[in-house]
Amino acid sequence: MSGHSKWSQIKRQKGVADQKKGQVFSKLSKFISMAARKGIDPDKNIELKNAIEKARSLNMPKESIERSLKRVGEKDLAQLEELLVEAIGPESVNIIITAVTDNKNRTIGAIKNILSKYEAKMAQSGSVMWAFEKNGSGFTAKYPTSIKNQNTKDKLDKLFEELDSNEDVQEIYDNIGN
Repeated sequence: MSGHSKWSQIKRQKGVADQKKGQVFSKLSKFISMAARKGIDPDKNIELKNAIEKARSLNMPKESIERSLKRVGEKDLAQLEELLVEAIGPESVNIIITAVTDNKNRTIGAIKNILSKYEAKMAQSGSVMWAFEKNGSGFTAKYPTSIKNQNTKDKLDKLFEELDSNEDVQEIYDNIGN
């Protein structure tokens, strides 16, 4: 059994888990900072309150939340902007992707690249939005659809997973019903 130890396996798994947690916290930090632009008092800024509640529900440390709030005045935060990308996936699944980025062209290019890998494409503004209703801090499909083809389901799962792993992507909404 030389070269194999339980510790090295645990260390590798912990490293992967820590990396994913770091990506989630990075996204949440951007989300909090963007929401805080409209005011740093959560009682007066519902978007900020929702962002902080989401961060807490995912066990983001209090110090990290406070650091995100302090970043509001920094110069590089002023360059952050929110994007809303509409896309059409396999079997005409409607997709809305929200992102926060400091480089719009890079983020759109990355999203386009990911979409094209899974037979999806960006759509014109408004061509997908009509099928969703804005509620609180998200979107709900007005006309849910179902996917029966397992190959398409797998493709969509991989698409959503890769989009979610992109640092700038905040949320992904679709019109797939349960």
